[in-house]
Amino acid sequence: MSRSLTARVMQAYKGRAGFPPGAQSAAGTAGFSSRMKEEFHSQGGPAIPLPTMQQNLNYVYPQIFWVDSCASPTCAPSAPIATCPPPVPERRRRKQSNKRDGTCLCFLVVVLLVLLALAGVGLGMFQIVQLQKELAELRELTSTGHVPSSMEKRIGLPNVTAEKKVIRKAAHLTGKADQKTLPLEWVATLGHAFTSNIQYRHRSLVINETGLYFVYSKVFFRGKICNNLPLDHMVFKQNPAYPASQVLMEDRKMNYCAAGKMWARGSYLGALFNLTKSDSLYVNVSETALVNFEESKTFFGLYKL
Repeated sequence: MSRSLTARVMQAYKGRAGFPPGAQSAAGTAGFSSRMKEEFHSQGGPAIPLPTMQQNLNYVYPQIFWVDSCASPTCAPSAPIATCPPPVPERRRRKQSNKRDGTCLCFLVVVLLVLLALAGVGLGMFQIVQLQKELAELRELTSTGHVPSSMEKRIGLPNVTAEKKVIRKAAHLTGKADQKTLPLEWVATLGHAFTSNIQYRHRSLVINETGLYFVYSKVFFRGKICNNLPLDHMVFKQNPAYPASQVLMEDRKMNYCAAGKMWARGSYLGALFNLTKSDSLYVNVSETALVNFEESKTFFGLYKL
């Protein structure tokens, strides 16, 4: 058989059979040889031995195998590798931190202003309540007829309007001129004189509550002619439960002047005593005519501790 005839037969059979190039196996090659032989006989060609045909086929059409790394059905294209985002610029970070710091500072300032306003409102309300209380106490004292005098403030007694429940017991009496009888008589309402929760009755100060009291008295003596008569100054206590009076304090002046000259002497008494309810205190002197009854020189008083 000529080579041109064999090539023509192979091309015709290849077009009919539809073999893919390079995909023949050993079994496929044998089948192909037998079919080729039949086809060749039908066209009147001479018989070709099978080995010779097989050799020619292997020589003309060598087996070709396609190698694909992704021939498996499970093979899938690899996923794209995630890339890192670009770094944030330093300026942007600084701007964000500055914004946060500014927001925190504004919030702190607002909180401080609110707290200051609340404190001011609370203080104002407290002062208003205190003023209302003092006004109510002052109205009550005015209705009862007792108003603190200037002497109470001068000797340091607490204001009665400020302390309604605690009222100090005190009294300060000043001398009364033109008197000749004993005990001495005093002024209780004029000038520096006052009484606070202490009664002045029958020339005596009457105690209405048992406790510790500081009692004081001063008498100023003066004369135009010196005769050196003894000058006695005494404070007495009397109680209805005891018939006789008791001497609390006493002072005597001797040889206090020179003959034929004007003279003046003062006598002061003061001490702490435990007095009981209904005690009455009064003052006696030996020479009433020699007493100077000015309110700043002769006085008598007490106050409860």
